[in-house]
Amino acid sequence: MKNLSEYSLTELKLIYSLLHAQVIEQPALMDSDLLHDLQSFLQAQATQDNVDVSTHAEWAAWLSN
Repeated sequence: MKNLSEYSLTELKLIYSLLHAQVIEQPALMDSDLLHDLQSFLQAQATQDNVDVSTHAEWAAWLSN
């Protein structure tokens, strides 16, 4: 099994965005370890790119690029 760092950042952003968009319809995703780990990984990557992940607009813009 690969580590998250071995996957394309673009692919991880897409998967995260798709899962996150389903949280309302699938509330169990809120407790998903995978979604949490993926978010933490992506936030660490964004922080390395000087993105303030606590600012929704910056975080959303980074995810969409």
